[in-house]
Amino acid sequence: MKDKPTAPVHLRFLTSEAQVLLCLAEDPRLTMREVAARVGITERAIQRIVAALAAAGYVSVKRVGRRNEYVVNRGTPLRGPVVDGRPAGWLFDLLERKAKPR
Repeated sequence: MKDKPTAPVHLRFLTSEAQVLLCLAEDPRLTMREVAARVGITERAIQRIVAALAAAGYVSVKRVGRRNEYVVNRGTPLRGPVVDGRPAGWLFDLLERKAKPR
């Protein structure tokens, strides 16, 4: 019996919220449209996520001229069973450490 070919699996290992937070940490001057293009979701969804991140204390929004600038609060505790209580900066440090070539 031959194995059936399987359809490609598209997995996302980080939530949209985590991806938005990482984008803003990497470049605080990104527009919502630019973040949406990077994350692959709508600009409206990005606006909702940024508002939720700001309300939870992960991001502060600062007006600079005609644009917004985002300050990621690295000390804000993450939520969830695996990361509970660790600061948001821990996630950035972990991903940066793994991304560096050895």
